Parts: sequence; structure tokens; C-alpha cells
Amino acid sequence: MITSEEIKNRLWDGANELRGSMDASRYKDYMLGLMFYKFLSDKTLATFKGMYTKDEISESDLITAFEDAMRSNGDLLEASFQKLLGYYVLPQYLYQKWIKDINNGDFEVQKVIDSLNYFERSISASPDADDFKNLFSGSTLDLTDTALGSNLNERSKNIKALILLFADLDMIALQKGDVLGDAYEYLIGQFAMESGKKAGEFYTPRQVSEIMAQIAAKTSNIRSIYDPTVGSGSLLLTVKKHLTREVQEALTYYGQEKNTATYNLARMNLLLHEVKPNKMTIKNGDTLSHDWPEDPSRPNEGVLFDAVVMNPPYSAKNWNRAGLKVSDPRFVVAGVLPPDSKGDFAFLLHGLFHLGQTGTMTIVLPHGVLFRGAAEGEIRKRLLEKNYIDTVIGLPSNLFTNTGIPVVILVLKKNRQLGEPILIIDASNQFIKVGKQNVLQEKDIAKIVDTYVNRSEEKGYSHLADRQEIIENEYNLNIPRYIEAIDNEIAHDVDGHLLGGIPQHNIDNLTVIQSITPDLLQAALQPLRPNYVKLNCEISELSDKILSDSRLVNLSAKLAQQAQAYIDKYWTQIITINDQDKIHDLMEAMLAEIKTLLTNFNHIDIYDGYQIIAEIWQNALLHDSEIIALSDFYTAGRSRVPNMITKGTGDKKREVQDGFIGSIVPNELIATELYAEELAKIEHNKNQIQMLESELSELIEASKEEDSAEYEALYESLKKNDDDEPLDAFDNKKLKEELKNTPKNSEQYKLLKQTDKLISEKASLSKKVKADELALKDEIQERIINLTDQEIDSLMYKKWFATTSTLLSELIEKPIKAELKILQMLNERYQDTLTSIDDEIKQLEDELQAMMQELVVTE
Repeated sequence: MITSEEIKNRLWDGANELRGSMDASRYKDYMLGLMFYKFLSDKTLATFKGMYTKDEISESDLITAFEDAMRSNGDLLEASFQKLLGYYVLPQYLYQKWIKDINNGDFEVQKVIDSLNYFERSISASPDADDFKNLFSGSTLDLTDTALGSNLNERSKNIKALILLFADLDMIALQKGDVLGDAYEYLIGQFAMESGKKAGEFYTPRQVSEIMAQIAAKTSNIRSIYDPTVGSGSLLLTVKKHLTREVQEALTYYGQEKNTATYNLARMNLLLHEVKPNKMTIKNGDTLSHDWPEDPSRPNEGVLFDAVVMNPPYSAKNWNRAGLKVSDPRFVVAGVLPPDSKGDFAFLLHGLFHLGQTGTMTIVLPHGVLFRGAAEGEIRKRLLEKNYIDTVIGLPSNLFTNTGIPVVILVLKKNRQLGEPILIIDASNQFIKVGKQNVLQEKDIAKIVDTYVNRSEEKGYSHLADRQEIIENEYNLNIPRYIEAIDNEIAHDVDGHLLGGIPQHNIDNLTVIQSITPDLLQAALQPLRPNYVKLNCEISELSDKILSDSRLVNLSAKLAQQAQAYIDKYWTQIITINDQDKIHDLMEAMLAEIKTLLTNFNHIDIYDGYQIIAEIWQNALLHDSEIIALSDFYTAGRSRVPNMITKGTGDKKREVQDGFIGSIVPNELIATELYAEELAKIEHNKNQIQMLESELSELIEASKEEDSAEYEALYESLKKNDDDEPLDAFDNKKLKEELKNTPKNSEQYKLLKQTDKLISEKASLSKKVKADELALKDEIQERIINLTDQEIDSLMYKKWFATTSTLLSELIEKPIKAELKILQMLNERYQDTLTSIDDEIKQLEDELQAMMQELVVTE
């Protein structure tokens, strides 16, 4: 029982360990290619087993039976494979044969090369041959490359290690619930982060893919989808994830990729995600050089798709090497060719040409497409006049690993009414920092998509720009022209500074407090003069009154009650889930319902609540629900797995088992909830050790600083470095010698004896703590498999939802506290008037003058 998270970590750790100094963008081709060949071998064996027997059979016996069947009835068997799979791996070329050769000491790199080459020859006559053609040949998976090792022995060693990385993975079992596909996609993403600027060739960051995919999936009746710059296929697969199972099964996928290695990656990626060969058409070619896909019967129309998604190379230079003219059907709508120095609109126009009349296109591009002039300005004007541009979404800078520039997602449709406004969203400030990258949180993605679906306006965030507005801006779509950033800085008031008092209009802007507890706010204010007030109590006192007011308390209690009912509802569904394919739907339902629940409460940000639930899924539920679906809740709760830790460094680095951990119930939670008394005793002893260490530290410092006979023997007992300088520790052997040689009735002896006693007590307690911790660790490991149903209920509830109801109810207080903070700032800002400051300065000057007069000058 292994989860996608555990697979991801294991494979990525293995990749880092094995690739050495090889460039990540290159190593990915070897690792992902061999991982895919293992999948093909497993799929071939599983399919043969289904044809051969329903009984349990060992892998070695199954391979023997496969060999016999190929010898006796090869043609019929091959035809069956082609019908069922569209491909097959011959018995002698199976991945399992490589593993057997490695174990027997008969491994040869040439056998791997032969296997990969023969696979491509074996499917050459298949109707699906194009999906596998040249998948492993050429430079993509060159096993003679010296980057894998400077000589044959080195290459052989490294290739064997890579083969063994996947040896025990059942790719067929892992494909269920998309575990295998998720792991593959994760590795692509990790390699992208390691590859720097090269990442743009094959990867779109997940959060950008999510926005584009959700918009396409929510607004089109999708039966076909096309990505003209397909990369690794992640955009196509992200759209797939947001469609129903029925739609997924009927969906046809098209894509084109110029880079051969990345083109191969895309085909493998789609096949691993259970896209059938007859449902995918991926081409290795230059999207802009000539149109594809083409319909010979309609040469000027192109093949149309329900959804087009793309993340093309930004501002590609010299894109028109083929010498295309504006008469090319793709560019006719623009009336002009995009400039040769920037290919952004060339890609956009290609995608738009292939967009169906009722379809949706999403494309991510640099901000320059919104405002650059000349030919690009003319193209933008033409698109706007035809009202093809549906939405403009400005994203933060530094989202991509290969560029720091801010990007924009454009949504295009062909069936928009001429008077329909363009939605403009400015999400450029919605992100958190993770390392060097800016990252959109789940709540940021949800807000963008909801704003798009609802076509809603929000000051400082979104705006519906009508035709007249766009004409007045001369068809310039630069976002700041339509959305003014909200300045959260409250303007200073001159009269307030001169005469004191908080301006009344600032008080009026405290809309949440005014809405819930207006009387408490009013009672805390005292009129100073017209339109100015001052606080007549401490801000802390007012805060306590407001936050403890029954109206606010009741609101929080009401939200907490509804949150609890919501949690209880989904608790039942989570612990009874029995199908991995339903996990994503359950998560989506839970996230959608929290937004609905929170809309019943004024003034709170529903997306803060959305983020709370999204993080529970990310941090625990995705992992745990997978394991529950593979067995059942209580079996999963009582199951444990080896706790593998890494020991050693360099060549001596190895993984060893350090006991067991619960599959879903954390050992730490079992300790805190079921062994609180034992933990308290251990913690008490640890505190005692700290106290003893503190006393010993004081004695060490005293022995170094005190220049007296009393501390001389203690000083001599300190450890010394090579230069005979004292260290911050006692030498027990020296201490014993000093005790032996020091008169028992002396002060020196008392100090030595005290030190010896402290050291002895510390050692004894440390030994006890270590023994107690080990005993508790062993006890917990055994307790996992003996947990009762009630204990599992309690522990898992605490793990998933211990603070959820509280966190959600605290959303009521959040805007109140923000306004109280503003009130405190205003109070401090206008507390000291210029007059009072002048008076204070005059008083200080008078005091200084008086002091100077009292000075007596003596000769």
C-alpha cells in the first residue's frame, strides 16, 4: 500500500541521488523514459495474464507462459495485443528481463538499447504507431551518452541503478486513481524547477495550468482539446482532471511540440494518464511554420476544437523563418503579420484559428501583448473589434522558473455578442513567497475562476470594460488603465495634526464595527469639534468590549455550529470512501460547499475559509483518503509502514529502517493523546537536565573568570584544546583526579564534589530519558496495530479537523480586529497636535535655559 506522495518523494530522492552532476533537463529524459518503459512492460504482462489465466501466478511463471505462447501462437497473440492495447513488449525485451540480468550479473547496456529499438519496430504496423514512433530512439534516450558515465562500466552502473529505482513498482496498480500519472507529472515539475530557464520548454507551473484549465472546463462543452505548444502535456491533462469521467473517456487530445525530447515526454505523459492511443494525436513539428492540424477537405478553415490551451514561448524572435504571408488563413483575421521579433500574437492567432465557434481558448503571454503598438496594436484592435477577447487576467511576476516577468492569461471566444464587455482581472498582488518564486495559493486560483464564471466586479480587483471605454483607451488593454490599485494607506488630515482629533470620515469607514457594534464604537468616542472626535478610553478596553459583545460572540458561535455540521457531513464521506477515482470529486465538493456556507455571513472573506479547507486536503486528506480508498478507514488506521531514514553521507549514504510509523495515524499524535502521562514525565526529566546543564555552565564560567584558589582545581578539570585553552566542558577523568588529590574539608573539594554530583545526576537522567523515549517509541509502534475504532475516530478527527471549526469561526473576528488596528493607528496619529508639540519644545527650551543660568564658571 503506497501513496502517490510516497512514490513522488521516493522517485525524486532517487533522481537526485543518481543523476550526479548531469543537467536536470537532460536527466529527466532518461529517468522518465525508463519509467515509461516499465509501465509498457507491466501493461503487456497484465494484458497477457488477462488472456491467459484468472488464477494467481508468479511473475516468473507468467513470463515463461508468455514466452511459450509467443513461440506457439505468436501471430494471433500479437493481433490480440494490438486490438486490446495498440502495442506490446516481447517477452525477451521486458523490463523484468533487465532486472533478472542485473540480479544474475548478466546485465548489458546493449540489451536495453535492443529492447527499446525493437519495441518501436514491433508497433510500426499498428494503427497507433505514430503515438510510439521514435519514442526511445535518437538523442532522446541515448544510452551511449558520456553524460551517463565516461566509460561503459560507469554507464552500465548508472543505468542499472536507474532501472532498479522502478523495479518493485507495480505500474498497473499505480495507474489506478492516477497515482502513476500524478507521480510522473510531479517529477516533470521537479525537473522543471531544477532546470531553470530550460524549464519553459516543457512545463507550465501548476497554478497557471489550473486557472487556464478550470476556465476552459467550466465554460465549454468539451469533446476535443488542442495545445499547439504542448510541452509535456500538463495543460491538456489539467483540463482532463476537471472533466467528468464520461467526458474524459470520449475526449480527443491534439498537441504539437517542436522539441523532440519534449514531444516524447508529452506522449508518455498522456499514455500514463490513461489516455488511449486512439484518442491522442501528438505531432513533432513547428507550430508556426505551417498550419496543423489540417483538414484536406477544408484547407482554409482548419480543424476546430472545443478548447484550445497554450503556453507558448514568450516573444519568440525570428518566428517567421518559413516566410509566411498575411494571406495565411491563420492571420487573415488580423490583417497584418505579427512582427518577426515577437511571436506572441502569431501563436495566439494560430490557436484562435483552430478554436470552434462555441469553444474557449486560454493562452498565457507576457503583458506586452496588452499595450504594444505597431503591428501588434493593429492585431489587438482587430480582435477587439470582433470582440474575440473575453477576459484579461493579470498574474504576479516571478511565477515561472524560466522568467521573472509578469504574465497575463487571455481568454478568447468567437461567439461573444458585439456589445458584451471584456472582463479584466488584476490578480498581480495575490501571491505568497515560496523560496525565490511567487506562488498563487488555492484561494487565489479559486477567486480568479469564480470572478471569471460570475463576471463579477470588485474595486481594485476586477472590472467589466465596455466597448466605449476600450475605444477611449485606443484599444490599449494595459490593466492599470481599467483597474486602479487600492491604496490602503489612509491619507493624513492637516487639521487633525494641527488641532488634534480623528476625522469623522475615517470613523465612518470602519464599516464592519459600524455594522455589528455601532453603539460600542459611538460610546467610546467623544466629539472634539465638528467632524472630529477622540477616544475616551484605551483602545485595548474598546477591543475587549467589542470582541466579547454578545452580537459578535453569537455570530462566531453560529458560524462554528454550521462549520461543525459541515465537517461532520464530510467526515462520514471521507472515512467511507472506497474508490480512488472519487477522491478529487469529494475534494471539489467540499471546497465548493465551504464557499456557499461562508456567503451567509457578512464581511468575511470566503476565500480565507476556502484556503483553510484546501490546506487540510493538501497537508493530509489527499494522502490519507488514498490509503483509505485502497483498504478501509479502520484497516488503514491500524496499519503501519517501515520508517525509513537516511544514514551516512556520500558513497556511504544509505536508507535504513528505524521502526514503524502509522500509515495514516501519526505516531506523535498517538503519543500526545494516549501517552500524555509518560510524555509529561519525560518532559519533566528533560527540564531537570536543562537546569543541571545551566548550573554546570555557571560553574564553568566561574572557573574561567574567578582568579582564586577556590576555583583553581575546578579550572584544572576543564577540557582543553591543543593550545591548552579551556573549553566549555568538564573532563570527568581530570575531575576525579582533582577530587582524589584535594583535601576533603577545603572549599575546592566542595566545588569539585558539587560539580561531580551535577554531572552524575545529568548522566543518570539522560540515560533514563533515552530509555523512556525508546520504551515509549516501541509501545506506540505496537499500539498502532491495536488501536480501537473509537481511538482511530478520535485521533484522525484531531489530525484533520482539530482546529477547523475554530479557524473558520475566527473569520468573523478578522475584519473587526483589522479595523480596531486602524482605529489604534488613527488615535496615535492625531494624539499629539502641533500646538502640544510646540508647547513641549518651549518647555524643554525654558528648562535648558534655567539650567544654563545655574552653571557656575570657576577660574
